[in-house]
Amino acid sequence: MITSVVAKEADGNIQITFTIPFETIKKAEGEALLEFAKDAEVPGFRKGKAPLDKVKSQVSQNALIEHSLGHILPKALGDAITEHKLKPAIYPKFELISAEEGKDWQIRGTTCELPEIELGDYKKIIKTKKDKKEEDVIKILLETIKVNIPKILVEEEVNGRLSNLLARIEKLGLALEGYLKSVGKTVETLRAEYETQAKDAISLDLILSKVGTEEKITVSEKEIEEALKVSDAKDDPDRKRLIESILKRRKALDFLINLI
Repeated sequence: MITSVVAKEADGNIQITFTIPFETIKKAEGEALLEFAKDAEVPGFRKGKAPLDKVKSQVSQNALIEHSLGHILPKALGDAITEHKLKPAIYPKFELISAEEGKDWQIRGTTCELPEIELGDYKKIIKTKKDKKEEDVIKILLETIKVNIPKILVEEEVNGRLSNLLARIEKLGLALEGYLKSVGKTVETLRAEYETQAKDAISLDLILSKVGTEEKITVSEKEIEEALKVSDAKDDPDRKRLIESILKRRKALDFLINLI
């Protein structure tokens, strides 16, 4: 039986440590090898017909472990979420803690839960502004409503921004070092800048989502469909939910601006 222990940190990060019986690991390994065997090309055997021991000799240990755990962790995670009543905001990052032959394995998954938002008297705060400017509203929201953002969420956002930057400068045929030199930054200063931007962006999204909930702001199906057409996005449930949440936050921000 797979067991899990949860440790919650002050900033909302959650560590889930799984203990997996070795017999469960061996069963999953066998299932993974069967999948590898379907496409394996081993000298002396027809494709997909090689013995599993021959297939195993051609598969890297890391690939075998990754595929084996892929058979185990999704259900183990679901059971842990139910057992410990968790509400993870992102899919966990998994780390192999111990994997000795013949012994139970330990895997650690790191995720987080979204922080609770205390809006305070946000309407009164916004009404003290004299200028009807979007940037003023955003600034005062970020200054007056403090949100404790889980570190892992910030890291995810920063890494995404860095990946996008690398993709853009590679298309221009530039190297990262050359680009940073041209803008007078280092990797460290750029990452620090992105961390600040990420915290503000995540905080603002959470604040506006909370305002939307408080004010019972809704988005019609027609509005969602129009946004999907404009963005040339596929009409799938996940994309629709994303568009809906973006539109709600936009409406929440417009609501606050109109309070002035």
